[in-house]
Amino acid sequence: MADTALPLEAGAEKANRPGLLQRIFINNLPAKIAALPMMATVLVVFVGCTIWTIYYSFTNSKLLPTGKLVGFDQYERLFATSRWNVSVWNLVAYGAMSLVFTLVIGFILAVLIDQKIRFESAFRTIMLYPFALSFIVTGLVWQWIMNPTLGLQGTLRGLGWTGFTFDWIANPRMVLFALLIAGLWHGTGFCMVLMLAGLRGVDEEVWKAARIDGIPTWRTYVSIVIPMMRGVLVTAVVIIGSGIVRLYDLVVALTNGGPGISSEVPAKYVFNYMFSGGNIGQGLAGATMMLLTVLIIMIPWAYLEFGGKGRRT
Repeated sequence: MADTALPLEAGAEKANRPGLLQRIFINNLPAKIAALPMMATVLVVFVGCTIWTIYYSFTNSKLLPTGKLVGFDQYERLFATSRWNVSVWNLVAYGAMSLVFTLVIGFILAVLIDQKIRFESAFRTIMLYPFALSFIVTGLVWQWIMNPTLGLQGTLRGLGWTGFTFDWIANPRMVLFALLIAGLWHGTGFCMVLMLAGLRGVDEEVWKAARIDGIPTWRTYVSIVIPMMRGVLVTAVVIIGSGIVRLYDLVVALTNGGPGISSEVPAKYVFNYMFSGGNIGQGLAGATMMLLTVLIIMIPWAYLEFGGKGRRT
């Protein structure tokens, strides 16, 4: 009797289990109704505009969008343009340096803050404050500092140090480093907060066990703590990487792409061709390539965060 009761109970439990349609449409119905405006916004603004961008990048649109398809002509013209190639190289060089230095400096600052220092809240606020500013404000501040006439160079020369030179925003070979300094000042604090949250999530027993085993502190961070922070590190890389691809306002405020085109970036190329150059098709071709780059960054992250977890469970 007990053996026959078990299948009957399992069958009754399965029958009472809500179906797939009920779980999708009926459960939490008020929350789903409240989310309808946001879902409509996502579909219309993000998905719709993405499809629109990709479609018209294959047309010969100039001042206004047209429906005449020209295949991959806009993309061939895009990669044959030296200005686009320079902007891509600038973004790759700036992005590589920015990603590495932001992660390293952010992690070091997080480790220092995690030592239970006095006035920790004040230090966190000070380091995070630049992130609260817009890139336009950041660019203008550092433009004043790096201005060869009115900034740090002019001030120190006026004080008698006539040999001092700090004209990076006017030097084609150093302008990317000027952008890097401003970008690091703006974003390192946010990376520090992410890393600090990851460090605070490490169980205290891990540190006790490492001290008992006589493992050096640096080895504990490298071999134990950092692997445990994989999720935080991946999230930081995705946020920083997507921000690098969209780099625009900092460049406009600090250098405006100069000297010449030595600090040109893809987002500025797209904006100039769409709104100043009167060539929508060419601008949208560049925007589509930027979208592809963001997808290359986002898809592995989404797989690691969602697909990989589903497989492991």
